[in-house]
Amino acid sequence: MITLFEKICAREIPADIVYEDDICVCFRDIAPQAPVHLVLVPRKPIPRIAAAELEDANILGQMMCRIGEITRAAGLAENGFRVVINNGSDGGETVAHLHIHLLGGRQMTWPPG
Repeated sequence: MITLFEKICAREIPADIVYEDDICVCFRDIAPQAPVHLVLVPRKPIPRIAAAELEDANILGQMMCRIGEITRAAGLAENGFRVVINNGSDGGETVAHLHIHLLGGRQMTWPPG
């Protein structure tokens, strides 16, 4: 089954895309949990972080390295931001396609959720 995020990557569903390359796509979350809430997804449909294989290490590494560029462009780098990866229903995952939430623009609290 094709996921919502695969359809966004393929431009079949509109999204406010803020960054994209051949590895990943980053867009604004439609139900933001912070003043800035971005979602970074790999173009390859990896179901969740716990399902990532060693062959996905390059994709995951490149995505993590893109976070600095994306958050600087979004104005989050100076004051800070939170990076969240949910895994499974108890972890709050709602789309079975690995995605990284980038949240900022306000003070984050701890513990989360």
